[in-house]
Amino acid sequence: MLANPKMLAMWLIGGLLIWLAIKKDFEPALLLPMGFGAILVNLPLPGVIGENGIVQWLFQKGIASSEAFPLLLFVGIGAMIDFGPLLSNPRMLLFGGAAQFGIFLTVVFAVLLGFPLKDAMSIGVIGAADGPTSILVSQVLKSGYMGAIAVAAYSYMALVPIIQPTAIRLVTTKRERMIRMPYNPKSVSKTTKILFPIIVTLIAGLIAPDSVSLVGFLMFGNLIRECGRLESLSQTAQGPLANLITIFLGITIAFQMQADKFLTFGTLIVMALGLFAFVFDTIGGVVFAKILNLFLPEGKKINPMVGGAGISAFPMSARVIQKMALKEDNQNHLLMHAVGANVAGQIGSVVAGGIILSLARKWGMM
Repeated sequence: MLANPKMLAMWLIGGLLIWLAIKKDFEPALLLPMGFGAILVNLPLPGVIGENGIVQWLFQKGIASSEAFPLLLFVGIGAMIDFGPLLSNPRMLLFGGAAQFGIFLTVVFAVLLGFPLKDAMSIGVIGAADGPTSILVSQVLKSGYMGAIAVAAYSYMALVPIIQPTAIRLVTTKRERMIRMPYNPKSVSKTTKILFPIIVTLIAGLIAPDSVSLVGFLMFGNLIRECGRLESLSQTAQGPLANLITIFLGITIAFQMQADKFLTFGTLIVMALGLFAFVFDTIGGVVFAKILNLFLPEGKKINPMVGGAGISAFPMSARVIQKMALKEDNQNHLLMHAVGANVAGQIGSVVAGGIILSLARKWGMM
């Protein structure tokens, strides 16, 4: 069987993802497996899809039936995160919530464009800049655009250093970007660090029950890190487990990148809406900081750029904010404030995903 034009197009898309991973260092751990998988599932006689195909089996077992891959990846992510900067400055939690604004705005916009509500909800979650959450929500809601959503989520995560500075400059002045925020960290006890993941899981389970798997696995990974008794397990979760799941998740998602499903006009619109969601999540956090500044005295004001770090792309977003601050004023160090907002965004994104699923359940879509 000869390759048709759509297959050739998918080979090119797969090659582009591999090039971005290797040449540009854009999320190589995910874009490279996804790119290779896109080629693999679009061969004339691939042998990896169908009743006995390994990629289809991985998809059905690791994502479709249990969402195991995204959830297990959250254990590794939780083990990587130090919530200390957030716990020493709890008000950063506000930005983890405010920076999810773009998700819900995009859902409304997508519905107005004619997307079914379940697809609109799945597309909106791209704005969280959280690939596993985007995959899980789109799978649970059975969105027909899961492949495009996964590609968009991880591509825009990789493009944080390009997208975020542009979005932030659109809604801030140079004077605002030069606001200094002294960092006076409060001591955070080990007990607090241990109790935090437990309490967050309880609260999430009571307020947004459909987020409990997302939040719970994230916080379980963090509890392994902070308990002080499971260092080898913590290192395993951060390294081998996260790396192994990432490899299989990337190539498994490619099952949804078969040419007939992926090469549609709807895919282009999904990519555009995902970018819209990502930009307005960033802008939502920045604008929220600007609003707070209206009520804060001089000397206590927040640099609005910190609000932009409230997305889930950890730690890339925090680094971007630090670089922007130093570019405006080489003595302005915002990294720890940005890290606090960034880890709050990790929590905010999974809670937002849970809220989306809870609304879908309430409205009879699950």
